[in-house]
Amino acid sequence: MHTLKKLYCRCFQISFRAALPLMPYREPKLIDGFSGVPKVLRKHSITRLLLVTDPGVYSLGLTTPLEQILKKAGITCIVYKDTVANPTSANVEDAKNLYLKKHCQALLAFGGGSSMDCAKGVGARLARPNKSLAKMEGILHVMHKLPLLIAVPTTAGTGSETTLAAVINDADTHHKYAINDFSLIPHYAVLEPEVTVGLPAQLTATTGMDALTHAIEAYIGRSTTKQTRKAAIEAIQLIFQYLPVAYKNGKNRTARKEMLRASYLAGTAFTKSYVGYVHAVAHSLGGQYGIPHGLANSVLLPIVLEAYGSAAHKKLAHLARITKLSSSPDDTTAANAFIAHIRKMNASMNIPTTLAGIRNEDIPKLARYADKEANPLYPVPILWDDKQLALMYHLVQEKKEKENNSHAETGHRDYTGISA
Repeated sequence: MHTLKKLYCRCFQISFRAALPLMPYREPKLIDGFSGVPKVLRKHSITRLLLVTDPGVYSLGLTTPLEQILKKAGITCIVYKDTVANPTSANVEDAKNLYLKKHCQALLAFGGGSSMDCAKGVGARLARPNKSLAKMEGILHVMHKLPLLIAVPTTAGTGSETTLAAVINDADTHHKYAINDFSLIPHYAVLEPEVTVGLPAQLTATTGMDALTHAIEAYIGRSTTKQTRKAAIEAIQLIFQYLPVAYKNGKNRTARKEMLRASYLAGTAFTKSYVGYVHAVAHSLGGQYGIPHGLANSVLLPIVLEAYGSAAHKKLAHLARITKLSSSPDDTTAANAFIAHIRKMNASMNIPTTLAGIRNEDIPKLARYADKEANPLYPVPILWDDKQLALMYHLVQEKKEKENNSHAETGHRDYTGISA
C-alpha cells in the first residue's frame, strides 16, 4: 500500500478509536424467550409487525411457535419469507413495500444474518424513504431512528442481533456492501436455543466459525477496548469448547445455548472494534458468487491470519496461551499453534480448504471491492491494498483455477510481498 494511503488509514482509525467513548453504541435488551415478546410489543403500543425470515427457516416451522404466541396476544404478524442467502436490495424493497401495505409498526428479524440484514435494510429504507440503500453504504449514512426492531437469531454465528451493520447485495450489479449506523442496532434480542437445535451440522459448523472470525478479528485489530477484548476472549473460549459438541450432537441444548452466547459476545466485540480483511474478502465473494458468508469466513480465516505474519503474532500468541493451545514463550510458535488449531477445527467439521467458482478474471474487481470496504475503516494488524488482497482470492481458489494464474501454489503458501 502507498505510504500516504497507509498514513490516511491509520489516522482515520486512530481518530475513530478516540471517538469511541462518545459514540451512541448500545446493546440490545434481552427478551427471555418467545413468551416475553408480546409484553415488549404492548409496552411500545404495537399491534402489527412484519416478521422477516427466509424460506428455509419458515419451511421448518421455526417461526410457528412465536406466530401462535403473538396471535394469542392479539398481535397481527405479517410474514415476509423470501430473504435469500445474501440479501439483495430487491429483497429489502419487497419487504418494505409489504410493511407499508399492511400498515405494520415494527420489525422482527427471525433467522440468520441474512434475515437480520434484510430487516435492518427495511428499517433503513423506512427511516430514509428518499434515500437508496446504495447511498447508505459506509458509515453513518442513515442517521434516523428506525421502527422498533427485535432480532431472533436461529444460527449461532452472525452476531447480527447485536451489530450496527447490514450487508446488502445489489440486485443489479452484484456488489455486496455494508451499511454501518448506530440506528441499525436492534432494540431487543431473543436468544432462544430451541430454534437452533434443528440446524444441520454443516451450517452449525460454518456459522460457528463465522462467530470465531468475528471474535478473532475484533481482538487482533488496533481499535480494541477492555470490554471488547474481554468479550472476544470469552467468545473464543466458548466456541473452542462448544462448537465441536454442537456439530457432533445438534440436540445438545447446553452447547446450543453457549454458542448463542458466544455469537452474541463476538457480535458486541466487533460492533465496536470492527473486523478485518477476512470479512472484506468474504463479502465480495458472497456478492459475486453467492458463497455463504460463514463458509467463506471459515476457509479464509487461517489463510489471512497466516498472511498477517508477525504483525498479528503477539495477539494470536496471547489467545493461544489463554486457550491453553500453547505454552511456548515464543510468540511465533504460539501464534502458529493457534492458527493450526483453527485448521484442525475446520478439517474435523468437513469445511473445505478452497472455495469453488472463483474466476481469475474477477479477482481484480473483487480485490478492489474488498479494498474499498476495509480501508480506511477496518483497524487491521497490517494494511494491504487491492494488489495484496488479490492474493487471498488465489490462495482459496480450487486447483483448476489456480493452474491458470501465476499465484498457483507449489507445495507451500507464498506470501511474498504481502507484508510490504
